[in-house]
Amino acid sequence: MTLRWTLLWLAGSAALAALALVRERRPRELGTPPPLVPTWLLLGLGLIGLVVGLAHLVSLWTGHPLRGRYQP
Repeated sequence: MTLRWTLLWLAGSAALAALALVRERRPRELGTPPPLVPTWLLLGLGLIGLVVGLAHLVSLWTGHPLRGRYQP
């Protein structure tokens, strides 16, 4: 993945996390049903995407690829 795609990944993850945080903090009227997709789940996915994107960005800048735990 190139630098451009990594930055797009980071921007998308940050936008998802920000939107979910705004929706989570907004007060809800009594008697209204909860949203179809839980906002805490979207917030978690956005933050995980940010961490993975930042790790990939560091690997692009340093030149060392990300390796799994069990790869030699």
